[in-house]
Amino acid sequence: MPGTRILDMSGIGKAFGGVPVLADVAFHLDAGEVVALLGANGAGKSTLMKILSGNYTRDAGTVVVNGRTHALRTPADALALGIRMLPQELSVFADLMVAENIMIGGLPVKGAHVDRRAMTERAQALLKRMGLDWLSPGTRMGSLSHHVQRLVEIARALNGDARVLIMDEPTASLAADEVDMLFSIIRRLQAEGISVIYISHYLKEVFAISGRIVVLRDGRNAGDFVTGNTNVDEVLHAIVGNRVGDLYPPFAQGVEGAQDVVAVTGLTVPGWLRDVDFSVKRGTITGVHGLVGSGVEMIGRALFGAAPRAEARSVAIGGEPYRISTPGRAVAAGLGLVAAERKREGIVAMLSLRENMSVANMPLFTHGLHVDRTKEARTVGEWIKRLSIRARDAEQPIGTLSGGNQQKVCLARWLLGDLKALILEEPTRGVDVGARQEIYRQIRQLADEGLAILLISSDAEEVAGLADRSVALASGVVTQTFEQPTSASALMSAASKSAAA
Repeated sequence: MPGTRILDMSGIGKAFGGVPVLADVAFHLDAGEVVALLGANGAGKSTLMKILSGNYTRDAGTVVVNGRTHALRTPADALALGIRMLPQELSVFADLMVAENIMIGGLPVKGAHVDRRAMTERAQALLKRMGLDWLSPGTRMGSLSHHVQRLVEIARALNGDARVLIMDEPTASLAADEVDMLFSIIRRLQAEGISVIYISHYLKEVFAISGRIVVLRDGRNAGDFVTGNTNVDEVLHAIVGNRVGDLYPPFAQGVEGAQDVVAVTGLTVPGWLRDVDFSVKRGTITGVHGLVGSGVEMIGRALFGAAPRAEARSVAIGGEPYRISTPGRAVAAGLGLVAAERKREGIVAMLSLRENMSVANMPLFTHGLHVDRTKEARTVGEWIKRLSIRARDAEQPIGTLSGGNQQKVCLARWLLGDLKALILEEPTRGVDVGARQEIYRQIRQLADEGLAILLISSDAEEVAGLADRSVALASGVVTQTFEQPTSASALMSAASKSAAA
């Protein structure tokens, strides 16, 4: 019943290779409670949750579930206690039906065969429990949107006696109405006494859905707040030790007469963008803001030659005419693109940090058939130091780095080359507040050194905090251009206008 303590973790300690990552951490959870778990990269959030889900064993401390102490040596131990973890990345079987995805791992059998009728009935009951009566268990999973696939994953987690759901960035890439639907489901589960541990970098969502906020910093407890009794400033202070006003660096100064490095008129992508104009001056940041589905996600790749049927009346890069065609032509013109989908388009997870950084710049390190590994290592090392990339060494697989450090490697890859302008799509998506601050500082430093930066983000606060001038987009058209830094509320208002407005 609500208010009953179902989880109590105390004195939790964990070290890797002799380096402590958790020290004397405490975390508790009541039945039907939604607790947000926040912290910067390396704060220990993932490690703590992997201990709770049985993926890591703890070095110290106790875990009490429903009044009894448990070792939690394996994921099976956690599952048996009703603890389910929903990872940030989708894990679904696209060619199977919804019912099969929900029941996988526990398919009902009749004789030597799967009892498809029982499977469908059980899946339908779980969907109804979540208020998803409209979704047919016989639908092929791959035909569903990312958002609905995420909801099916939740239904799968509920198959069995689920008591605790760990949700890691569950709203990444979701539109506002989809977030509302997810929250509605969370509240349904909460009413049933199911508890949710909600990990997110979106503080607005955290304040909307959680009853309590727990913050970790440097592997220790840094704050435990009743959501209704705190505010964003106080929570951010617990996460990074800074006030909100310190999150963004100062705007550009003395660039009034700077030349346009990127000048675009009439950019059009059928079904996405219509007659879009914008420019980016040397040493400045131009921000483009729009809601998910507004076309904002297509601007950068259209300019970079990665969008089908993209065209424009005129484009100039560095004062020279430029015809949109292919990414190769864009790179030759001096454009770089850090894509929003970092794991899918930005990195090769099994390769090292060094290989990911230098893969697009091998001509810098080759003489004929010979690769100058000394020069490569020196150059990569310089950028690791300059961007404060936290890694064991340059040979560490990039897939083992935090999201913030992966993003820095993606930045460095382009900065190694002869770059005139850099396109940044959602540069801090899935990156914690502490790493965001550092990335923002580095973006501004690059602009101060003369780079032209096109910042594309669905986060109005990010654009307002960084951009020297901004463009708001709705339904594929520009609704307003701000020639000076502006507020998040002004951007959101402009991005909410209809195309006809």
